[in-house]
This record gives sequence, C-alpha cells and structure tokens, in this order.
Amino acid sequence: MKLLAISDTYLPADLMRRELAVLKDVGVDVEVRHWGHETLIDLQEDNLEIETKGPDAVPLSNDITADLGGVGIIVVQFAPVSRAFIEKAEDLRLIGVMRAGAENIAVDLATQRHISVMNTPGRNARAVAECTMGMILAEIRNIARSHAKLKSKVWTRSFPNSDAIPELHEKTVGLVGYGAVGRLVCGYLRAFGSNVIAFDPYFKGDPAPAKLVSLEELLTQSDIVSIHARLTEESLHLIGEKELAMMKPTAVLVNTARSGLVDERALIEALRAKRITGAAVDVFDEEPLPPDHPFIELGNVTITAHLAGSTKDAFKNSARLMAGHVCNAISGVEDIPVINGVRPALDVG
Repeated sequence: MKLLAISDTYLPADLMRRELAVLKDVGVDVEVRHWGHETLIDLQEDNLEIETKGPDAVPLSNDITADLGGVGIIVVQFAPVSRAFIEKAEDLRLIGVMRAGAENIAVDLATQRHISVMNTPGRNARAVAECTMGMILAEIRNIARSHAKLKSKVWTRSFPNSDAIPELHEKTVGLVGYGAVGRLVCGYLRAFGSNVIAFDPYFKGDPAPAKLVSLEELLTQSDIVSIHARLTEESLHLIGEKELAMMKPTAVLVNTARSGLVDERALIEALRAKRITGAAVDVFDEEPLPPDHPFIELGNVTITAHLAGSTKDAFKNSARLMAGHVCNAISGVEDIPVINGVRPALDVG
C-alpha cells in the first residue's frame, strides 16, 4: 500500500520521512511531497484561511495532488485535503492528521466515501501546557512588560496590577477544558500549590487533583481562568461578554487554545474598562496581528505570536505518533483515534 505524506515548513520532509520509515516494516511504501512556503508567516496565513473557510479555501499545487493511483493513506499536518483532492484519490482508505483539529480535511466527503479520518490528540499537549504556564507567570508577574520597558531603557516597577501582584500559591485557577493540555497544566499548577478547578462537560473519569465545576462556578471563583477547550460550533465564543462579567475584577484570562473560544471584542472591552485585571493571549481572530490592533495598545495584556504548540519536540512527536496509529490501524487495533466513525479497511498484502 502507498502512503503519501505532505510535509510543510513546520514539519520538514526529512523529518517526516525519517519518522514514518517504520511503516516499511508493515508493508507501506512512503512518499513525501512538500507543501512549500517562503516563511512561517505565509504558512500561518494559509492555515488561518483554511481553519476559517475550510479545506477548499487554499488549493494545493498539481505537483502535490498528481499521480494518486494506489495511494491508500494520506498523512498531513497543515496541508489541506480538499473535496477535489479526495475525489482524485480513488484508492484512498485513510487520512491521518498530525494534530488534534481536522479543519483542513473535508471530513464530510471522506465519511461519505467510507474513508477513515484519524487525528493525533495530545501531540503538542506538553508544548502548549508549558507555554501556558509561561503566559500565566508573564502576565501576573509583569515579566514581558518589564522586559519591554528595560529594552526601551526605562526602569519601572509600576504596572497595571502593581498594587496586588499575586503568587500562584493557594490561588484558584480554573481550566476551561480538561483534556490532555488541561490535565498537564493542572499538574504544573499543583506543584505551585494552586487550587485547580475545571469545567469540561465531556470529561469522563476521575478528575483529581482538579475538581469539576460548572462554568459559572469556575468563572466566579477563579483568580486565573485558562482556556483549553476544543473549538466547535457549540464552543464558539464560549467566553463572551456575559462570562467575562462573571469573573473577579482581580482575575486574569489566559488563552493558548483557539481564538474563537473567546469573543475577542468583548475581551478587549473588558480589559479597557478594567473589569478584569489582565489577560495573556497567544491566538487571535486575525493573524498576523494587525499593527493597529487594540491588544498592542493595551497595557494589561501579554501577547505572543501563536507559538504555544510550536516546539521541535511537538512536531517530531506528531509524525512518530501518527506512524504508530497507522501501524495499529493496519494491525486491527481497536483503540485508534478515528474521528469520523469509519474504521480503516487497509489491505497491505
């Protein structure tokens, strides 16, 4: 069976080829084609277009989509697998996405054609969780603001929260979403001595050491609210004007997940009016962030350029995890991350 892997600027061809080489042992021939961009920003712009408008929004070159005869498996990270792409791949049985979200895949058509779609849950969970801790500390302890002032040759100890700079010890941190990232963040916070509560209507099992509560309880009780949910139609603007109004005036909001989970306009207004003390944000409705964006002018927000999940280890992990999932799919293992309910039917004979 043939597997076509599409590499990108974040996950280069040589790394993709190396991590998928193990599939040769189970009868899979791997070919890697590259979806090229001049810069990471160019890739991010295409990715945002795909995430907001779907996999047909950005076409792939003919070099990538040509000669798909015999290709039973397609593996991508950010590259779009559009309806036209799927229709050309007549022998396709499995699409693997090297991240949790599948916005770049025409999942509806794949399902109609009995093509299995697998994702890679948790592939960059540690990267995002570690960055989340950095964002929390940078915002409440004014690390980024102090750095920026000193770089401008200004020595100051006066910041928006100077009258009440907190420690994490014995503070309540609310996690909106308690999946792989949320659980890692919980562990880190417990090491700081924080009290952790979480809201996740889909979580099953024992949440310890966190305590599961309603969203309203979380918002009213938390000193820090950190977002780790999946973006779906139901969770769009999960945190809006009403929810922000429930937060303590001394609280901080952190979002290293998806911009759409938070009503960006409502957050900006809450920060302007100082209805909450601050925020730390890694994801935005428009990326790259425009130079006149209100976040740039606000003094009570820490912003980073959508980098929470982008580590060398996370991208390397993605290809390695996907190789394992494909091996398990070929072997008939039941516990594989299929997201569209179609079990893969792979014949590598």
